Amino acid sequence: MTTGTYRIISADGHVIEPPDMWLKYLPKQFHDRAPRLTKDPEGGDAWELSPGAPPMPIGLVVSEGQWGRRYEDNRWYGCTYDTIRQSAFSGKHRIEDQDIDGIDAEVIFPSQRTMSAFMAQEDDAYHCAGLDAYNTWLNEEFTAADHTRFVSLAQMPAVDIATSISWLREAKAGGFRGVIISAYPSGNPDLSREDDPFWEVAEQEGMPVHIHVGLSQAGKRRAAGTFQSAAVRSGGLPSLEGMGGAIGEASGFMSKFIYSGIFDRFPQLTMVAAECGAGWIPHFLEHMDDHWWRNRVWSGSPLKELPSEYFKRNWKATFIREPFAVQIRHHIGVDNMMWSNDYPHHRHDWPYSRRVIEDSFVGVPEDEKRRMICGNAQELYHLG
Repeated sequence: MTTGTYRIISADGHVIEPPDMWLKYLPKQFHDRAPRLTKDPEGGDAWELSPGAPPMPIGLVVSEGQWGRRYEDNRWYGCTYDTIRQSAFSGKHRIEDQDIDGIDAEVIFPSQRTMSAFMAQEDDAYHCAGLDAYNTWLNEEFTAADHTRFVSLAQMPAVDIATSISWLREAKAGGFRGVIISAYPSGNPDLSREDDPFWEVAEQEGMPVHIHVGLSQAGKRRAAGTFQSAAVRSGGLPSLEGMGGAIGEASGFMSKFIYSGIFDRFPQLTMVAAECGAGWIPHFLEHMDDHWWRNRVWSGSPLKELPSEYFKRNWKATFIREPFAVQIRHHIGVDNMMWSNDYPHHRHDWPYSRRVIEDSFVGVPEDEKRRMICGNAQELYHLG
């Protein structure tokens, strides 16, 4: 890729921490409770995210083999750092895998299960230290391999509003192009006006705010360990229902933000619903508008526009392999959609992303296709 020339940008890619990361980047006073590499029941590598917690295998969040692996070869146990593709934790190797796949840049999200382990901590200092360790490693080591090929997103804490604002400003100054929230910036269990100063600064700094799948840690700081599913806590294999797979859960937090009037108060604030899909959005917008029309008077709704207008103006949504969403793109908004491949998680199609795109975008005009697979992300993150 010639610098500044982008053709395909994945708006949602992931990393896992390298084996030495926590001892390297966490302050020494926290080493006794730092995530520790251990073994899963089949001899694969796994992370004990907090002392005494069941091992968290790496199998479904990495890729293997010279050309990836078939769906039938996905596995929870048995993967090791020596045998997986090193691109899961090495920026240099990730660029090599991008080149094989025809990907020019990626927006990088963390391992949410690891972030959740720190987000749930009651100890403010440890809560922040873990997130800071990840942010530092990401921006100064992984994405430093080539900042034109990676978009660094900083994970935000949920201690209090002053801390969140300070971290947001530091992220902007440090070269991050957006932030991720897993709970409300004030640390409160629900959205409130106490969060407004954070949105105000995000708007001022031009920093997109990302919610990856959901606000899983909202109100859970006093419940360390809740980041694990029941199956994982018991040491068993996760089930399909335990892992998720639901469609449209983002409608809950997205409608809450829109109905609250945040986007009238901060009209230039941009938010990204990552790995939430897009095919469900037209019905969501239709329902939200109808709900508002019927209840706006007695509820005293302050909205100045139809709810759907705020989605079109203030939200982006990433999607992976959704031919249906592409076909109904005009009901979603071509400018609101950003393609992703979720590499190296088990939903990825590496190294066949270009084939997936061609199969998914049949009949789509080239200018619209380009916006969804590249242009929207390029503009949002000021690439090139």
